[in-house]
Amino acid sequence: MQKLRLNLLGVLLVLVIFFPSCNPETDDVEPMQVEEVVKRAIFQSMREWYYWTNELPATLNVSQFSSNEDLLDNLRFRPLDRWSYLTTRAQFNAAFTGQASGVHGFSFAFDENERLFVAFVFDAGPAGQDGWQRGWEFLEINGRSISSYKNSNGSYSFDLGPNTIGVQNTFKFRLPDGSEKTSTIGKAAFQTNSVLHKDVYEMEGKRIGHLVYQSFRATDGLTPTRSQEVEDAFAFFESEGIDDLIIDLRYNGGGSVAVTEQILNYLAPSAASGRPMYTNRHNPNKFSNNRTVNFNKRGTLELNELVFITSRSSASASELLINCLEPYMDLVLIGDDTFGKPVGSFPLSSFNRVLADNNVELVPITFAIANAEGRADYFDGFPADVRVGDDPARNWPDFNERRLAAALNYLTGGSLSARMTDSYYKPVWEMIDAFEGLQKEFPMY
Repeated sequence: MQKLRLNLLGVLLVLVIFFPSCNPETDDVEPMQVEEVVKRAIFQSMREWYYWTNELPATLNVSQFSSNEDLLDNLRFRPLDRWSYLTTRAQFNAAFTGQASGVHGFSFAFDENERLFVAFVFDAGPAGQDGWQRGWEFLEINGRSISSYKNSNGSYSFDLGPNTIGVQNTFKFRLPDGSEKTSTIGKAAFQTNSVLHKDVYEMEGKRIGHLVYQSFRATDGLTPTRSQEVEDAFAFFESEGIDDLIIDLRYNGGGSVAVTEQILNYLAPSAASGRPMYTNRHNPNKFSNNRTVNFNKRGTLELNELVFITSRSSASASELLINCLEPYMDLVLIGDDTFGKPVGSFPLSSFNRVLADNNVELVPITFAIANAEGRADYFDGFPADVRVGDDPARNWPDFNERRLAAALNYLTGGSLSARMTDSYYKPVWEMIDAFEGLQKEFPMY
């Protein structure tokens, strides 16, 4: 198989930088004026930090917009910006440390026959605590067939109620053994797990590691920002003496750049240590913030082969991981083309007192990142070397699961059968399409 050629960069990337605010005091603003003051602060912050600042108007009458969201939506550089959003600092911090609230803790996936399955569950969430498993087929949700949730355009809208603790929904399943089960669970607050599965397989004289990684989330309270799950997973792979590694990112929409760096330093060969990992690129007003980060090898892994399982739901930090390694390692992508997020964000309330005082967190696109070869500008995603359809009817680590089977066959035989590649299909709907803003990075129900 030819070496994977990656043309550009994409990355989720969230860097939180704290500088003192130079914005005017707002203590004397009348309550009725606060809304307009916040809108002006959003526009001013966008003019200062937005990656496409040259596409913004020099002045704007913000009173013409009905809400902060309406204003931001109109400021987006439409051809390319699919990600800028508003939230609160508390929600932002919770998401990037895996603290979920008001959800059941699971994800959907369709197969080629438009049957809907549990794609994954979080261990501590209500679904995980109820014993749900990847591979369970949804037959009904709240007494309605799955087809009844289909829209006229072919997409799906699953209304499971507000993201409020205690809200309940009822699900009817067909289990892998053919039996049926009906379960009613409520929404709750819980800590998510990013590592959905890890294992080592002995095949053809090789020790092959397998990591199913769902999101780049830091562990709350660890300084510098890092993931204890990542440290534990790579300590496990080192202790097992693996030769090759499969990293499954098919449901990974991104996360923290600091955690991405952590994983990159475990994966990179020792020869990359001290050499460029990536370079930030900001708008013309912020050239002074451009910086280069070098690899700093961690651990003892020196992999012979590295395979990524990807899909359209692999975005942002998932793509950063691939892009930064490509100049230093031969990589293979199996599954489907990635989403295509070649730009990143960090929250701006730290730079603007009006936003901070009004609990408005503005997270627009603020930079792109180039790898060591300067690749930093793609919006069509990384193409898969071998396209293989998803197989949500099978749980991990079923060796017959199509994408895992394809990765193992490549690593043990150097080729893939036509039967595997013939299994490729485009899902009619994916979780990444169901959400906007912060939830697009970490989609779950």
